[in-house]
Amino acid sequence: MELSKILADVNDFVWGPVMLALLVGTGVFLTVRLKFLPWRNLWYAIGMIFHSKSKHEGDISPFQSLMTALSATVGTGNIVGVATAMVLGGPGALVWMWISAAFGLSTKYGESVLAVKYRETNSVGEMAGGPMYAMRKGIGNKFIGRTLAGLFALFVVLSSFGIGNMTQANSIAAALFTSYEIPTWATGGLITIFALSVLIRGIRSIGKVSSVIVPAMAAFYFLAAMLVIIANFSAVPAGVMEMFRMAFSFESVAGGVGGSIVASMLTSMRWGVARGVFSNEAGLGSAPIAAAAARTDHASRQGYVNMTGTFFDTMIVCMLTGLVIASSGMLGTVDPSTGKLVSGAQLTIMAFSTVFGEYGKLIVSVSLCLFAFSTILGWEYYGEKALEYLVKNRAVLMSYRVVFSLITFIGATTTLEVVWNFSDTMNGLMAIPNLICLLWLSNDIARECFEYQREVVEKEKLGERVDYQTNA
Repeated sequence: MELSKILADVNDFVWGPVMLALLVGTGVFLTVRLKFLPWRNLWYAIGMIFHSKSKHEGDISPFQSLMTALSATVGTGNIVGVATAMVLGGPGALVWMWISAAFGLSTKYGESVLAVKYRETNSVGEMAGGPMYAMRKGIGNKFIGRTLAGLFALFVVLSSFGIGNMTQANSIAAALFTSYEIPTWATGGLITIFALSVLIRGIRSIGKVSSVIVPAMAAFYFLAAMLVIIANFSAVPAGVMEMFRMAFSFESVAGGVGGSIVASMLTSMRWGVARGVFSNEAGLGSAPIAAAAARTDHASRQGYVNMTGTFFDTMIVCMLTGLVIASSGMLGTVDPSTGKLVSGAQLTIMAFSTVFGEYGKLIVSVSLCLFAFSTILGWEYYGEKALEYLVKNRAVLMSYRVVFSLITFIGATTTLEVVWNFSDTMNGLMAIPNLICLLWLSNDIARECFEYQREVVEKEKLGERVDYQTNA
């Protein structure tokens, strides 16, 4: 209990007003600095997803790169995180998730551009990139650049065991135990075996598995959620109105939508932004590590492709979960056995059960298992690449794959509160050097953006197909 209290206090400090302002403020600054091009080119970016640039440098296709990034972002945050945010921050927290995600498009674009621009080839011919390389090679002051890079890489390695591993395994184990009384040790053992079988073969294996799992699980969840929303559609307008009312109220009670939940605008903002970032990772600097592995002709092209991850993750999947919960009438339900508000996966299961009955827990459990497992795969790659920056020894990197897989067993049997607080704290710590880097190198991002807009986007929107490197 003492450890949980310490972690909670540290977490509250890391995710204080300064962090919220830095995260959202960086997104606002980049959106304006780039003349709103990430917003204006969103549909163009979605169209770029399926254009494979196989003849260019890189390890995986742009689509596989995005799927790897999405595998890491579409996880427990979309099911557990949304429900937790709406309980702790009220229904208005979902609005702040959307707002942070809108500006997060520019943040994700910028960090992905820098990752491709400053990437390099490692000793075994694979791409190595991400914010740590942008910091080291892009920031003029070498001491500051290398210090920020080293800190960022260290925080990513630590985060990989929290946000990308223990939290995911814990959510899977908790959901299966609650729904079907499957022992957590059994779930942990299976996750470990499955993870190891994929991770031991590296990024190409992760990319192939992610390109199958992610679209399939997203389609499954989208269909199930839409059926619930349609069935409860009469409650949707009131739910949406309550979200916006509570998002901008100094102190209010959720009423019919959320029972007796009380939340201020600052509380809604705190939990909405924190859980939104936990879900889409815009500003953390993690997804650009996958962007750096893509075969592409221009840093901006992959920047746009990876930017869509924030759109799909928060503006689609998180929105679906939020509307399912808001329209179900389950928000604000008190668990009679504990006297506390129902939260997390259990709340989402109750919401789905209003339409699917006993099958509701099956739908959520299957979705959560797929979402969380895919996140474990994506985050192992992030952690490995960050460790590679710090330690070049290949034996150490291969050992990391094994240790990372084994840690999932510990995560499956660890107290949820401890895991969540640890994950949130690591998120905040790795975001700080990344956001400093984005602001420091914003001119680099702007040059790449405007050059690509002039030389490629405007021509391709007219129907021309442009290969930037060969100018074909």
